[in-house]
Amino acid sequence: MLTRLLCALGRWAQPRLARAPWGSGLGLARTVLAVGTLATLLATSPRVLMSPLSNGVIPPICGGIAKAGVWCVIPAGHGEAARWLSITVLLLTASGWRPRVTGALHWYVAWSLMANATIQDGGDQITAVLTLVLVPVTLTDSRRWHWQRPPEGTAAGTGRVVAYACLILAQIQMAVLYFQASVAKLGVREWADGTAMFYWFRNQTFGAPGWLRPLTDAVTSSAISVSLLTWASIAIEFALAVAILLRPPAKRLLLAAGLLFHDAIAVSMGLISFDVAMSAGLLLYLLPIGHQVAAPRWLPWLRGRLAPLTGRLGRPGPARSAASRSAASRPAAPEPV
Repeated sequence: MLTRLLCALGRWAQPRLARAPWGSGLGLARTVLAVGTLATLLATSPRVLMSPLSNGVIPPICGGIAKAGVWCVIPAGHGEAARWLSITVLLLTASGWRPRVTGALHWYVAWSLMANATIQDGGDQITAVLTLVLVPVTLTDSRRWHWQRPPEGTAAGTGRVVAYACLILAQIQMAVLYFQASVAKLGVREWADGTAMFYWFRNQTFGAPGWLRPLTDAVTSSAISVSLLTWASIAIEFALAVAILLRPPAKRLLLAAGLLFHDAIAVSMGLISFDVAMSAGLLLYLLPIGHQVAAPRWLPWLRGRLAPLTGRLGRPGPARSAASRSAASRPAAPEPV
């Protein structure tokens, strides 16, 4: 029985491992994750992130393992030094430079914010979890930029197996997250009877902004529309939970639906960092492993700017022709989504 199970697992894995898992789709997800935390740090001062607790504790929180966080290791300048060091790491990560170097640093910055700060949301926690799962993936990624295609002829060795397994783990994590989110709502009376969105849109903290209130009030004033809106949220989350079992065409549709769903939450409730983290998670979850997307048009410009800092991408030598330099600067043609 065990032998047959292992043989079946081998037959399932063989065609998948034939394709390198380090695609630019993975790079896009890493960039989105980094941009979410980057936006939080740029828009929020350390004094707000490290607001005193109601019990009188003065942050950063440095008890236990949390004392290894960057906000405790580098507390100078009321957190400004840690903030700008984190911003530097996040900028490098978002650019796509050297995943093998920035992967673990990205996780450390994301975890430090979650562990040391007092003002955070679910998006910060999701980012910390996903970046941790991606550390083995980035450590096995030999590309200079995570927008590049993997080198041709890369052998299906241990590194590829580890990266593929971790990406599968990230997908399972997202499926479980959506399953728990959808099923747990059914145990709450307001979600079960279809009235929850009426209360959420009128919530003083997470309710709709003033400019959107006329629309949300009109929609949620109708029993039918508020019920449809409430139950549709549960249905979308449950559909995303089972997406791990579906074929690629269905996953593409659910990817678009999931991105729009979280964008709507961000607009109506102001949970922007949560939207960004979940969008990155959806890219990891629903894009095929090893998927290639088009490189951003600003990438050649960014490479030129970072070249003096990294010392890795100097100007082309005189032996290279202008034609070869032009060809090298063009991104590889993307595969269809």
